[in-house]
Amino acid sequence: MTATAQPVSRTGGGVRGWLVERLGLHGLTYPVPEHANSLPYVLGGITLAGFVILFLTGVYLAQFYHPHPADAHDSVIYIITGAPLGDLVRSIHFWVGQAVVVTLLLHLVRIVWSGSYKRSREVNYLVGLGLLTVTMGLAFTGTVLKLDQEGIEALAHNTAWAEFVGGFGAWFSADFSQSVPLLTRVFVGHIAILPLLFVLLIATHVFLIKQHGISPKVTPEAVSRATAGEGRSHFDVHLRRMAGYGLTLLAIAIALSLVLPAPLGQPGVAGAEVTKPPWMFVAFLPAEQLWGVRALVIAPLVLGALFGLVPFVDRTPYMHPARRKAVLAVVALVVIVVVAAAMFAELQPVSQHLGEGMK
Repeated sequence: MTATAQPVSRTGGGVRGWLVERLGLHGLTYPVPEHANSLPYVLGGITLAGFVILFLTGVYLAQFYHPHPADAHDSVIYIITGAPLGDLVRSIHFWVGQAVVVTLLLHLVRIVWSGSYKRSREVNYLVGLGLLTVTMGLAFTGTVLKLDQEGIEALAHNTAWAEFVGGFGAWFSADFSQSVPLLTRVFVGHIAILPLLFVLLIATHVFLIKQHGISPKVTPEAVSRATAGEGRSHFDVHLRRMAGYGLTLLAIAIALSLVLPAPLGQPGVAGAEVTKPPWMFVAFLPAEQLWGVRALVIAPLVLGALFGLVPFVDRTPYMHPARRKAVLAVVALVVIVVVAAAMFAELQPVSQHLGEGMK
């Protein structure tokens, strides 16, 4: 009798080989361009690694947080003073939260600068804008949950925004549920609804990147095209680069946490306005002071629409910035206005404006 030939394993031996064969990890070795491993093209991966850290630290913090107005601030104090490593974990959560906003904004700058939103990546660009929106929502709700003075004022702006938009903002108002405090629902949004949206969007984002490939390297003659299956590097190399930067981000967050623990103010006083919004929202403060709470609805929508229209206005196939001067000039002007508004707001004294905006 002739023995049946057994397939030769190409995954190696030991635990690593066992995992590769059982989990199909060899599927991660598909080709990607070498420039995909450079820092500008890993910014999205760094952001994703940061969110993994945020999810893990957030799960730990949620074990000690009490999402009720009477107990929320005291529970944060307990996290700092009583929970095992609570102050460190909370500070890591805080600093990584700041970092992912920065890396995501830099990622957007790289996408726009390199023309990576062009055909056939328009939908994925819009998905990325959705991820940015969810990230800002997480930053806002995280600010509220402290329920110090900054958190109280953020919650008041949430309520004012809900009242202005009427039925569309019903979920954000205290009247939506008489049995559960608004703070509790903000907490649910922070730990469940927004993370679920993030997971759905990031899954779509990664799927579309796999379908279309990494956008081509920007050269004077580069045109947008699908690159799936092309490249001299491999995706597992890209993953290792992402993990390395993620560990670096964690190390920096730990160092900052030891030197500058996450801030917490005194219990908030409703009706007082003595703080400014966190830096990622402060650019909207001058508009709010001029036009009231309606600016908190209109300004983000206008800003989002301007960036959302970019791939539908810039329809040429060329990617090099020198061949897209008009579009980049308009985007640069918008960015300059936003940065100037933020700097102006930071230099101005705090003033009562929410009540004025509701008149």
